[in-house]
Amino acid sequence: MIITRTPFRISFFGGGTDYPAWYREHGGAVLSTTIDKYCYVSCRSLPPFFEHKHRLVYSEIENVTDISEIKHPSVKATLNWANITEGVELHHDGDLPARSGLGSSSSFTVGLINALNGWQGRLSTKEGLAKNAIHIERNLIGESVGSQDQIAAAYGGFNKIEFFKNDSFAVSPVIVEPSRLCYFQSHLMLFFTGFSRTANEIAKSKIENFSSSTNELRSIRQMVDQGMEILNDNNFEILEFGHLLHKGWIQKKRLSEKVSSDKIDEMYDAALNAGAIGGKILGAGGGGFMLLFAPPEMHLKITERLKNLVKVNFKFEDSGSKIVLYQPNGL
Repeated sequence: MIITRTPFRISFFGGGTDYPAWYREHGGAVLSTTIDKYCYVSCRSLPPFFEHKHRLVYSEIENVTDISEIKHPSVKATLNWANITEGVELHHDGDLPARSGLGSSSSFTVGLINALNGWQGRLSTKEGLAKNAIHIERNLIGESVGSQDQIAAAYGGFNKIEFFKNDSFAVSPVIVEPSRLCYFQSHLMLFFTGFSRTANEIAKSKIENFSSSTNELRSIRQMVDQGMEILNDNNFEILEFGHLLHKGWIQKKRLSEKVSSDKIDEMYDAALNAGAIGGKILGAGGGGFMLLFAPPEMHLKITERLKNLVKVNFKFEDSGSKIVLYQPNGL
């Protein structure tokens, strides 16, 4: 049996510039970090004693005799990509809900690739995990996805990820003085809005608007470097990062009318009125998790103002996708 653990991510700036429709012409970059919330994928050989050949357990249970019968798009595509011929049983569990803006779909795909590689005796590299996950999601499944989620999940850590016109990428760890990084983390809050959304549809809407969103996307890309400058230069008050997040959220909403909603705007405004400086809906938008930036002394008031939402405590992590259990031959 193989069990992999793959982190979810929070993206601060640059989202949208990681889509090939943009970076193949302009280049792109994001500033993001993985957090200590994970998805777990277990993989083992399924003994040939059942009517079915493959068993999948996630929010649903699938017992099938052939990969072509699988409903889960990522599992179906990844098993075909990996040329799986013998029976396999897969289980998926996540610390946080799916379709919530934390890159959970890509974390699952990365974790599944890592598990299947380990199960078949192959070593996974971080670069290989990221590239293969991008290929599966974009080319085999046909989803309108960017490239940041797969890379973040594979590599882990707080990084600047650059996307080049030739489809290559570079991952540069963000080096921040430990005390300042701790102080920075102490300003972050994460709330679940209470509703999920399908990122693929929102992404399609944003991509369709790219030609008319050039100024917004250029500004969003510049915020990656501005955010790093704030973190790395002690002459900047850390609160400036929060103000920049607010500016980024305003720009992000201009990419598509589907990014926000009256309900989301109401939640965000309530947080600002209670002391938050900035924030954003994570991922494509439309729902899921809301990241807020606020002085620590204002957190209690903000939590009370948003008491109908689920608050999630988290820390940064730097492990990326990894095998946490390996038992050969099912022992």
